[in-house]
Parts: sequence; structure tokens; C-alpha cells
Amino acid sequence: MDTPLTRLVGVRHPIVQTGMGWVAGPRLVSAVANAGALGILASATMSPRRLRAAVREVAARTDAPFGVNLRADAADAGERVRIIVEEGVRVASFALAPTRELIDRLKDAGVVVIPSVGARRHAEKVAGWGADAVLVQGAEGGGHTGQVATTVLLPQVVDAVDIPVVAAGGFHDGRGLAAALAYGAAGIAMGTRFLLTSDSTVPDAVKARYLAAAVTDVTVTTAVDGLPHRMLRSELVDALERSGRTAALLRAVRHAAAFRRLAGLSWPAMVRDGLAMRHGRELTWSQVLLAATTPVLLKASMVDGRTDTGVMAAGQVAGVIGDLPCCADLVERIMAEAAETLDRLPRGRTVG
Repeated sequence: MDTPLTRLVGVRHPIVQTGMGWVAGPRLVSAVANAGALGILASATMSPRRLRAAVREVAARTDAPFGVNLRADAADAGERVRIIVEEGVRVASFALAPTRELIDRLKDAGVVVIPSVGARRHAEKVAGWGADAVLVQGAEGGGHTGQVATTVLLPQVVDAVDIPVVAAGGFHDGRGLAAALAYGAAGIAMGTRFLLTSDSTVPDAVKARYLAAAVTDVTVTTAVDGLPHRMLRSELVDALERSGRTAALLRAVRHAAAFRRLAGLSWPAMVRDGLAMRHGRELTWSQVLLAATTPVLLKASMVDGRTDTGVMAAGQVAGVIGDLPCCADLVERIMAEAAETLDRLPRGRTVG
């Protein structure tokens, strides 16, 4: 299927696997790339040294294009951009809008820049700064999310910018891809659907929790880091929502220290990241501190398999997914369903 997205990044199919922390590692990203879609390596939970090693591991597993997701407000964003350029990565994606300087630096090196946004004005801003495409996530998406549904947000962004738009939030099958194309998108992005594949390194017990979930088991809470966060409801989430402010802050301090060790960051670097996060997202210091909780709680589930001590970010589609195909079979199935759906649509009407 030929779309502006496939032409832009050089993949066979207009499907993107999002950069999920602790989930989108070399095995999943290379499997997605070999299936003909665009795999995105999650770097926010990696040290720069680990990022370079992960990029090289993906490149050893596939000849297909892939990308790396970055935190634009990270103190070492420039170093991570240098790694992307030096290692010949095709795509750089961003969870927050990158600066004009980062976009220019990447584009000068021939890297395709695809920021993620949750509002039309943000899409207009990054398009004006030279982004090559934009990924727009509606409220159905997992992780940090907004309040506007994909079906409302997507057409707004498509009408507002003249660069390819990738639709995210609520997609898991070929009918969704066909619908996104009808809205004017150039492709779809999926996180939860790729998490729930046999190529994902997420522990089997955690995958089982996702597969057992109903749509109503996926909730949005601010109890983890002070921001709206879509995840599976669990006993831990219930406990976090019941805990008081003092207990939450003490927990955040402890987890901030743990994340510093995991990511190989110094305390000055952590402070710089906190300052950037606070300024860029207008957070209180309490929210900045709570934000350090998220990577540790996600790792507990996504890596260690501890659903009792971790959280499980999830899109609403978790409630309608019931299998664990390999990435190759999943992508092939989505493309076949999309083609069948589009073929069933009437090509015209006779009036009279």
C-alpha cells in the first residue's frame, strides 16, 4: 500500500510501532521492521551507551528502516541525536515537540523527523519548524494522553497541516487503518497491539493480564505522576489513588533515585531534566517529582513481570485484543483486512 508515509520512510506498509519504554527494544523493533512496518526504538529508559548498542543490535537484525524515539526535553537530547546521526538511523520520533534546532540538525543529516502531538496547535507548530510528518494521538491511546478522541482530533490535524499525518489511539486492525486513511491520514501507529505479540519481550504473565482485560478495565489516572495516564486498572493503581500526597512524594523520591541508577544519570542531569520538564509542560515541582515514578513502575511490570508492584500502560484497545500473533502475521493480517474493507466500499452511487 503506497501512502505518503511509506514513501517518506521507505517501509512497505503504513503502520508504525510506537516507542514504548521497556517494551520497544531491539527484538520487537527488528521484528516490526522485518514485517514491513516502521519499528521505533524507545530510548528514554536507556543510557546513551545502551542506546547506541541497541541501535546496532536492531541494524544487525534487519536491513529495513527503523526509528528511535527521544525525549525532546532531556538534558542529553543533543547527545542522543548525535548517536542517531552517526549510526544512520532513518527516523527520529519525539514524545514531546522537539526544538527547531534539533529538527534542523536531524534534517541536515537526512533523518526523517516525526514528532508526536496531542493537539492541533502543536501539529501546526512542529510543521512550521520543518517536521517531515506528525503522529497525532487521541485520548484512546495508552500512556500519557489527552481528552480529545482520535475521531475528533485526527481530522482537525489533517486539515491543519500539509505534511503526512499518522493516526494513533484506538487502532489494532485493518478496519482501523482503512478508517484512518479515509480521514486523510497517511498511516496508523499502534502500541498496545504490538506489545501483545509473540515478538514482544513483555513477560507472559503480564501479557495475560492485558488479554484478560475488558474495555472497562482500562482507566485514566493521575495518581502515578500527576498527569492523565491511561493504563490497566489494578490493585496497585487503586492503592495509589487512595494514598495521600505525602506518601506519594516519598515514593516518588525513592523511585527517582532508582531511575537515576537505571538510566545512568547523574543528579545534576536529573535536575536539568526536571527543569526542562517543568518549563515545557507547566508542571508543579510535585508533578515533576512524581514523574520520576513512572519509569520504575513500568519496568516492574514490563521487564520484571511484577504486576503487583508495577503499572501497565494500555490503550483502550487492550479490551478487544485476544491473541498474541508474531509481528509478521499481525501486519499481514492488518493489511489484508484493510484491503478487504476498502474493496467493500461503494465506488459511486446512481441517483434517480
